[in-house]
Amino acid sequence: MSSQSARALSSHDIAEQQQKKPEPKSKAGLWIGGIAFTIVFAVAGFALSAIPGFNRVGPMACAIILAIIYRQIFGYPEKIRAGIQFSAKYFLRFAIVLYGLKLNVDVILNQGLWLVLRDTGVIVFAILATVWLGKRLKADSSLSLLLGVGTGVCGAAAIAAVAPIIKAKEEDTAIGVGIIALVGTIFSIIYTIIRPLLPLSAIDYGIWSGSSLHEIAHVALAGAPAGPDGLAMALLAKLGRVLLLVPLCFILMYWMKRKSADAAGETKVDFPWFLVGFILMSLFGSYAVGTWVPVPAIVLDGISTATTFILTSAMVGLGLNVSLHDLRTKALRPLMAMLITSILLSIITFIIL
Repeated sequence: MSSQSARALSSHDIAEQQQKKPEPKSKAGLWIGGIAFTIVFAVAGFALSAIPGFNRVGPMACAIILAIIYRQIFGYPEKIRAGIQFSAKYFLRFAIVLYGLKLNVDVILNQGLWLVLRDTGVIVFAILATVWLGKRLKADSSLSLLLGVGTGVCGAAAIAAVAPIIKAKEEDTAIGVGIIALVGTIFSIIYTIIRPLLPLSAIDYGIWSGSSLHEIAHVALAGAPAGPDGLAMALLAKLGRVLLLVPLCFILMYWMKRKSADAAGETKVDFPWFLVGFILMSLFGSYAVGTWVPVPAIVLDGISTATTFILTSAMVGLGLNVSLHDLRTKALRPLMAMLITSILLSIITFIIL
């Protein structure tokens, strides 16, 4: 090869390299655009949840609804998929870690250990009943399990924590969160309406609400009419269920390993490292905040709001994976199973008070 052709070849290669250089920047821009997309929809979800009526549903469900509507009209924004999937995966785990600050381990261990035993029964019943009813109704097994966990533990946060362990589809996770928000909101409103008609003290009503309702927000809504003492007991009973999310996840990990080993001789299940962060944040919030680390209440409130916002952004990514056709065909039967379980749970926890 002549020196002229070699120089021509090298100059040609340099030109190609120069043309390729902008691509990473373009990809980075699209990646950032995907994250920004989920944040914008999260803001819209918060704005929508401020409207009377929608405020009963909450920002997460509102954001999911908006994302689903966008998907049906405009399709999935493929160009920014990487950024959207980043939000759906990593924002979700980060929010679960921050969620640990809401769990006061010290209060539960010192004042409400007996409630944890009751909450264990609630979780076992909710999961087994929902899964069994789902099988009887020929519902999707993965979605039924997610709804059972959400009903028994702590709603959307529990579904988000368990979904990667059982390798649930993002679409199923989004549908599960939407159903939990809808049913939990309806139940909490019913609780507040029938509260004056029930032969229960404020304390007993609080225990009943905290033992049977889905989300912490639902428990707070239903427990408020019982006054400060009733609300405190409601939140205490609910936090016991949140505490049990950690051992439940490890049980599901063991179950998935056994299941995969029986199916294909494989035992690999990704360890949910975000649960370690959840535990550490729970311990930090329970024993360090206010004693070793003085944190103003306004800062804690801000972190709580930020946690909800981050989780809402993640839910946008999940909502974009939902097809209305699949929603009609997949959601109805699991919804019926979860609804029946929720009714039975309310009745049983009321009777054993």
